Amino acid sequence: MTKGNSTKITDELYQYMLDHNPPLDEVQRGLVATTYEKFPDVAGMQSAEEQGPLLAFLVRLTGARHIVEVGTFTGFSTLSMAQALPADGRLIACDVSEEWTAYGRQAWEAAGVADRIDLRIAPALETLRAMPAEPHVDLAYLDADKENQIAYWEELVPRLRTGGLIVTDNTLYHGTVLDESATGSAAGVRAFNEHVAADPRTDSVLLAISDGLTLSRKR
Repeated sequence: MTKGNSTKITDELYQYMLDHNPPLDEVQRGLVATTYEKFPDVAGMQSAEEQGPLLAFLVRLTGARHIVEVGTFTGFSTLSMAQALPADGRLIACDVSEEWTAYGRQAWEAAGVADRIDLRIAPALETLRAMPAEPHVDLAYLDADKENQIAYWEELVPRLRTGGLIVTDNTLYHGTVLDESATGSAAGVRAFNEHVAADPRTDSVLLAISDGLTLSRKR
């Protein structure tokens, strides 16, 4: 096996990477800080700082106009994608927490993109199944409860247009995907990764970005 690159991501190298990526704007940085202040015990659920510019890049790269996000938390990833949408673009954000998403609503208003975001507080499977069945989604970001990821995937793929993209977070899940006896969320991620790798409807790559990021393009 050829490993390819043995670069270790030290704190200094990580900061170097951030310094050479598009910087977060004032609203984005404020939301990140607020999330850590208000929810320190679960702030790790927030997408990593470098993922905000990456998601915005992917929105622009694909020319996305219709985005679905499964798992919004406090809305950093939502904000990053909505800012990259054209003025008439729309993002359906799925979450179950009014408390967490309230901070997102404030940030979306402050950034002037609230009119592009349709936040739906309900179990995500209900929201997805209520959407039109025909292919119409340009980009989906999947970052929610891991036990249901295959179910979310199966609702999203038929609704994804040809050439559309699904971005799935946490697909290395802190390294626990290596544990064949894993249970709970780790087992859910292991099963999801196997499911995606075997799906003939998409081309997928799993990348070592943050906690693992899988990009899947519909054939």
